[in-house]
Amino acid sequence: MTHASDTDHMSDTDSRRLRLSTEGLPGWLDPVVGVVRTVEPLQLSRFLPPEDGAGRQSAVLILFGEGDRGPELLLMERASSLRSHAGQPSFPGGALDPEDGDPKAEGPLRAALREAEEETGLDPAGVQLFGVLPKLYIPVSGFVVTPVLGWWRERSPVGVVDPNETARVFTVPVADLTDPANRATALHPSGHRGPAFLVESALVWGFTAGVIDRLLHYAGWERPWDRDKQVPLDWRS
Repeated sequence: MTHASDTDHMSDTDSRRLRLSTEGLPGWLDPVVGVVRTVEPLQLSRFLPPEDGAGRQSAVLILFGEGDRGPELLLMERASSLRSHAGQPSFPGGALDPEDGDPKAEGPLRAALREAEEETGLDPAGVQLFGVLPKLYIPVSGFVVTPVLGWWRERSPVGVVDPNETARVFTVPVADLTDPANRATALHPSGHRGPAFLVESALVWGFTAGVIDRLLHYAGWERPWDRDKQVPLDWRS
């Protein structure tokens, strides 16, 4: 049974987790904080939410941590059996549930943490949310996505929670993402071309790669790379 005092405590804890704060962030995150404050939607993507309000509200967690090789990002590989974006590396995240709250307020923050916990086992208590990027749109699935940025202040074990949703969970050093040898242009069967990263035995492409690419660029971390280097989505075959 939950007592009123317990409910109040949980509400207070939830409120603290959902409060955006840059206090105490490591200095190397300063350029990312700058991106959050200054970037315009069209600087991130030409695919923006429909003006008529169509699309399913969702959120992803862009979680920065610090590992053995310095700054890193938390990613996961979606299960190959999923109907949407099957087998694709991505940020943890998903659609907002009614209990997540207002999509224009705290809803995306709560959804990003909730989905990350459900998909990777991440403990939200160790995450400090410090920014939100403009909402973007994924036309193929109709998702309106809010990228929520976090600092993995207190590390917790992560891994596959439900193999029906997640194939694996992994971290990628930012140094590998900025390494020109790991960068390429992905070729989609439709003819679409976009940035890609060959890291951790995975091809990161699509929405996730696009956001990472723009973050690296506007944070000043991008290194010159060969944009003529192309890789098909079936690069393993």
